[in-house]
Parts: sequence; structure tokens; C-alpha cells
Amino acid sequence: MDKHITTPITEEVTKDLKSGDYVYITGTIYVARDAAHKRMIEALQRGEELPIDIKDSTIYYMGPSPAREGRPIGSAGPTTATRMDRYAPTLLDLGEKAMIGKGKRSKEVIDAIVRNHAVYFAAVGGAGALLSKCITKSEIVCYEDLGAEAIRKIEIRDFPVIVVIDSQGNNLYETAIKEFAAI
Repeated sequence: MDKHITTPITEEVTKDLKSGDYVYITGTIYVARDAAHKRMIEALQRGEELPIDIKDSTIYYMGPSPAREGRPIGSAGPTTATRMDRYAPTLLDLGEKAMIGKGKRSKEVIDAIVRNHAVYFAAVGGAGALLSKCITKSEIVCYEDLGAEAIRKIEIRDFPVIVVIDSQGNNLYETAIKEFAAI
């Protein structure tokens, strides 16, 4: 089922999303990869505040290419999510409600998704040029020294994703295999 949602993504939104749903997201989200996630966790360990408002936030695991003339960002395809698995449970426990990436997640992340009524979306890998057309604004908000791995705040319009793991822990990667095997 196709669903259109607007950020911030709250628990009221995640409870209505089911594994396998096609979703189009509009609003503000953050972009961060492993180097930025590591810095955020290190900041928390030092007792510092996070550089972004994590409550009800969505983080897209993506490293953009340089913007072409007249565009806010270059190619914007998803990064493999498992690289963030060691950091994701902490951020979910602090209020993050959605992640966008590609690939499977660890049991610890799935447990944190369920515990926090969050959701994991997949974006189509290899479609970065097309996905970038859904990004209307991009700005670096912190860790500029990380280059492509700096944390960005982006504005998106009808950004296409698929619910892979819903707030109940239903996992499309597992259910799709079972459905295919039953054919």
C-alpha cells in the first residue's frame, strides 16, 4: 500500500506503517553515515549534547556526491545500514524514529526498533541520481571536516522508500524470502 507521510515521524506515524508498505516522505531529515554516528556517540559518552535534535528524527544513511550546478545535492543513494548498527540502538533509545538505508539490520537494532516503536526504511540502491531529484534543499549542520560524511539537514519531497522493519519487528527481508520459497 502506498502511503504519504510528513516529518517529523512520530510513534503515531510508525504504528500505522507495515513491513512492505511503499512510503513517500516529505519534510526535513538528517543525513549521516558511520563517521558522523561515531562522533555523536563519542559526544554522548563525554556527556555532551548531540549536534542535532534526535527526537522523532529520521536519519538517512547516505554520502552525497558534489552538487551539480543549480541542484542542492549530487547523487544521493543509500549506504549499507549495517555500518551504523553499533550506534543505532543508542540513537533510537534517545528518540530517533526512522532510519533510511539499504540492507539488513542486526538483532540489536531490530530489538531497539521494536522497543522504541521506530521503523527502518530502505531506499533503492543504485538509484542515487533519481533519489536526488526528491531533495529540494541541503545544508551541512555539523562535522564539516568529515566532507561527504558531515551531518546534513535536507528537505525532501515525496522521497520513495519501502518499510523493511516496522515498529512490531516484522522484517520484509525475512517475510519476502518465506513468501518466495512458498511459491
